[in-house]
Amino acid sequence: MPLDQNRAEIAPETTSDVQVFHSACPHDCPSTCALEVERLDPATIGRVRGASANTYTAGVICAKVARYAERVHHPERLTKPLRRVGEKGIGRTAFEELSWDDALDEVAARLREAAERHGPETVWPFYYAGTMGLVQRDGIQRLRHVMGYSRQHSTFCNTLADAGWLAGTGSKTGVDPREMAESDLIVIWGCNPVSTQVNVMTHVTRARKNRGAKIVVIDPYETESAKQADIHLMPNPGTDGALACAVMHVLFRDGHADRDYMAKYTKGADDLETHLKSRDPAWAEEITGIPAEEIEAFARLYGTTPRSFLRLGFGFTRSRNGAVQMFSASCLPAVTGAWQHRGGGALYSNAGIYGVDQTVIKGEDVMDASVRLLDQSRIGPILTGDPRDLGDGPPVTALFIQNTNPMNVAPDLGKVREGFRRDDLFVCVHEQFMTETAAMADIVLPATTFLEHDDMYVAGGHTHLQVTRAVIEPVGEARSNHWVLCELAKRLGAEHPGFEMSAWDLMDDALKRSGYAGAQEIWEGHWEDKAQDFEDGHFLNGFGHEDRLFHFTPDWSKVGGNHHGMPALPDHYAVVDARDDEHPLRLVTAPSRNYLNTSFTETATSRKREGRPEAQLHPDVCEELGLAAGDLVRIGNRQGSVMVHARPTEGLRRSTVIVESVWPNAAFVEGIGINLLVSADSGQPNGGAVFHDTAVWLKRA
Repeated sequence: MPLDQNRAEIAPETTSDVQVFHSACPHDCPSTCALEVERLDPATIGRVRGASANTYTAGVICAKVARYAERVHHPERLTKPLRRVGEKGIGRTAFEELSWDDALDEVAARLREAAERHGPETVWPFYYAGTMGLVQRDGIQRLRHVMGYSRQHSTFCNTLADAGWLAGTGSKTGVDPREMAESDLIVIWGCNPVSTQVNVMTHVTRARKNRGAKIVVIDPYETESAKQADIHLMPNPGTDGALACAVMHVLFRDGHADRDYMAKYTKGADDLETHLKSRDPAWAEEITGIPAEEIEAFARLYGTTPRSFLRLGFGFTRSRNGAVQMFSASCLPAVTGAWQHRGGGALYSNAGIYGVDQTVIKGEDVMDASVRLLDQSRIGPILTGDPRDLGDGPPVTALFIQNTNPMNVAPDLGKVREGFRRDDLFVCVHEQFMTETAAMADIVLPATTFLEHDDMYVAGGHTHLQVTRAVIEPVGEARSNHWVLCELAKRLGAEHPGFEMSAWDLMDDALKRSGYAGAQEIWEGHWEDKAQDFEDGHFLNGFGHEDRLFHFTPDWSKVGGNHHGMPALPDHYAVVDARDDEHPLRLVTAPSRNYLNTSFTETATSRKREGRPEAQLHPDVCEELGLAAGDLVRIGNRQGSVMVHARPTEGLRRSTVIVESVWPNAAFVEGIGINLLVSADSGQPNGGAVFHDTAVWLKRA
């Protein structure tokens, strides 16, 4: 198969010697921004900006992507295949270069050897969202299914949020986000768009300017978004369900519940009203820490504003009760009937609108459901032989990794590190930089960035499907995910039509079978807007359940098997890692502005702007411990401890500590990152990482 690096043949715009190409941001963010990329020559990009003609991106992108040239042309990009000849974890000096043929031959031989010894389930292809492209991200599934390798339950990001949203609505869709500009009240719940989804703020700002819209932010600390809000509600981590219930209590009590709407569109409204009689603001204050009068005021504002828009994020779902919290919040517009109004309702994700048939891309036509399914968030326990995960199956003795850095981002990092240090574990990592995971590998393969390969993208945060071609030639000997998978398939004897097709052909085939125009047509138009009409986007033609109703009484068994004990109605589900005398603080590992998971941690500008890992602490806590800004503190729990610098911060509660971003492990004083403290426990009912559900102690270092 030839190199699958199709470069754009025409440029939409040309200014002097600089050509401008359309592309799409591939990183793990709901915005999936439409981009305009300057190409200075066939190997070099210049500036990157948001596509002004795209009505969601609207010419605006985050600063880290705007300076993407710094990442693409970084001097530390991996450019040649490498074989480890030194100690694990050292980095580039522990590797020697080799040819692509030799590298792929060795990887195939090691995977084959492992499968012959233990059976194919001993091999675990491991991936995530380093790129969100449907071909380059998801093609690894095709190799997995053809070969019978262990399957992956993908749980780092949205599993808990999905379960909670689907429990009520039955469909992973919602209001067109551009309608925020027509709202009179926008509630940003569990996300920080000023730092992490800047396009949301474009439409929020329009609503504020043109309609005088009020902005409410619900978050456990004063984020950059909260600083721009009219109201900031600051719940204790893991208590958002209690807040939602108290708000609904007021809505019913004060006559703001739309009973006609509920009678037509919902199920269980009478049970909900009875249940909420004991969930008043005073009850919620004890749990959330939010004064009852603040809850009352927000509930009145929400209940008297028909055009009220909930923009629900992932942050408040990343705890053991995260699905219940999302479900509880999603009930609000069904109580008030806000779904009936333009600029009203809610959006969690519109990922369900696209309908792209990925059967060939993923090899789903040959998937064997009897092959074991391993939870990616439990990679630490899995690699250290936990029988709760492995059961009677073989150990994992071979990993093939694309698009993720589990040695940094996975929970229970101590066990992850222990597992990767096993002498009997073979690891191949296909990556753009020498990440912590790549440094533990036996073979490292250089990967392209999104500007060096073809792909297509859907988005949760807007409604556009985008098709892109490579803008520049691959850096060095970097190769795309699809090319590597096809070359491995040849060597492993993995036969499937998808391995005989280029990335472009895979896209064209999937799109046409899904009722779209071909890849070329969409690429020439840059994107296709799949926005639903008003009635469907607002569920006025019915919700996604068979009975077409919103369910206040969810059937948790429909969204996950581990549902024992989950509440039958929206509630505060008290299963979090609660504070106690030994662990008096709750830790939230929130995203930062200049990093995206571990992407951009390698660029000098992002590092300079972020500075260093810091623990944001209430000034009273700092005073009690005798801490000044910059002093070292040790944060710990039963899993271990890390050292960071203290930053006294007014905008959080005494019992909360914030450490922003997944910093490289080496940025911490003792060389291991914050996820050392995060449990690998799974949230109910369908798994999901609990990154923001951690009780800790803290002391002066």
